[in-house]
Amino acid sequence: MSVNSADPTGVVDVVLVKGGRTKIRYPAGLLSDDGTRVVVRAPWAGDGTRDFGFVRFEPGDVFTEYYWRDRWYAVKEVRDAGGGLKGWYCDITRPAVLAGGELVVEDLDLDLWRPADGTGVRRLDEDEFAASGLAERDPEAAARAVAALDELERLAREGGFETLTA
Repeated sequence: MSVNSADPTGVVDVVLVKGGRTKIRYPAGLLSDDGTRVVVRAPWAGDGTRDFGFVRFEPGDVFTEYYWRDRWYAVKEVRDAGGGLKGWYCDITRPAVLAGGELVVEDLDLDLWRPADGTGVRRLDEDEFAASGLAERDPEAAARAVAALDELERLAREGGFETLTA
């Protein structure tokens, strides 16, 4: 059975932290946890529609989200209400921590978008990352974040995230 058709085995709260504060918290169905990778599914957790100009996230969209305890990113497959693939939104984060029913990830400001057709891969929020001061406060974490973005961009341009999400 594929992850996209699996039934959740439980519920966790996904907690995205930025600058030591909770940016967003939402419940998600836990699809799998192999000790390294955690997979959850949740409806679009934002209020109303968010139009980025290159993609719209809106009520009815479903996110299947892949988090790792040993990688500096999360990959989120985005489907519309009818099941059509919109693309993949990737967050650069510190490795995920799952404890006490919470999946906590720290957002490091860098993001990547890969549309379903594979064209127009976009690196996002590099200005926010530069302004965050992470490179000065924690140069090692900043270097790992940039390396993670580079890795995701390479994968996105070379055919996608199937090796990560299978």
